[in-house]
Amino acid sequence: MLSLKPKQVTWAMLLLLGLGYFSAMSHLEINYFLKSLIFTMPIQLGAVIYVTYQRWSDRQNST
Repeated sequence: MLSLKPKQVTWAMLLLLGLGYFSAMSHLEINYFLKSLIFTMPIQLGAVIYVTYQRWSDRQNST
């Protein structure tokens, strides 16, 4: 029987979320400039969360 590891499930869910987001964005009929700004928001949010987590974990490890 096929068993999935939690990491594989996480990546599969992120892939499905990304596909759904891309599909929703491609069907929006708004100005292309606004569409490009909205399209990059998850990438920017992910980068901010990653950097914040790294700084927080570095502070926890240094004390």
